[in-house]
Amino acid sequence: MDEEHAEDLLRRALIDVGAAASVALRVTPLTLSDTLTVVFHGRRDLGTIQTYVANGGHGAGEAVGRAELMRVPCDLDLAAAGDRQEAEHMFAEQAGALRDALVGADTVLDIWREPLADLAHSHVTVDHSIQLDVRLPAHRLMPTALVAPDKQIVVTAVCSARGLAEGRPPMGIACAQQDVARVYPLPDDPERCLEDFLALAAEHARRMAEQLGRQEASVQRFLELSGDDFPQTG
Repeated sequence: MDEEHAEDLLRRALIDVGAAASVALRVTPLTLSDTLTVVFHGRRDLGTIQTYVANGGHGAGEAVGRAELMRVPCDLDLAAAGDRQEAEHMFAEQAGALRDALVGADTVLDIWREPLADLAHSHVTVDHSIQLDVRLPAHRLMPTALVAPDKQIVVTAVCSARGLAEGRPPMGIACAQQDVARVYPLPDDPERCLEDFLALAAEHARRMAEQLGRQEASVQRFLELSGDDFPQTG
């Protein structure tokens, strides 16, 4: 992203009484998502420049509902800028780092799609929901996920909370199934990771079945004690 492009983005900022501003950055082309829009929203009263990602292409002046925005904890830090020109340069670098992260994550997720379908023996869909039905051990990077419905497996890109001044945020691929989740490094082999996750999920299911069996046996013994001859206490 060159300085001219950064200046164009700043000209398209949506300013509200000098107290808040939003800059929209479209990320395209992508494989799994047609277009993503990054929204940097600065609030003078809160002293923050928060980052959001939305599906689709949104531009200056276009209203974007809260339900369409996914918070990504990778925020701009322009405090070290000495003047407007330096701030534009820093903005270009930091916004470019996030854009590159989104493009890279989209590419990696697309690579995971076929191995997931093969190992899960299931058709894989692409889910663009802001909220997922599973809990993840890290923050989502983008509102894009692979879902194998038959196995209830969700695969999505996650990241660590870190300021964009430190460069591209650390990323990984999270695999989740109900209450089991694990994050794998982005460059890892998808097939190996999925085999590891399926083994983890199977072991978790086995432990849960054993626990339920013990609970059922405990309840049965308790009910037996609760018969006519159950001793009174107190």
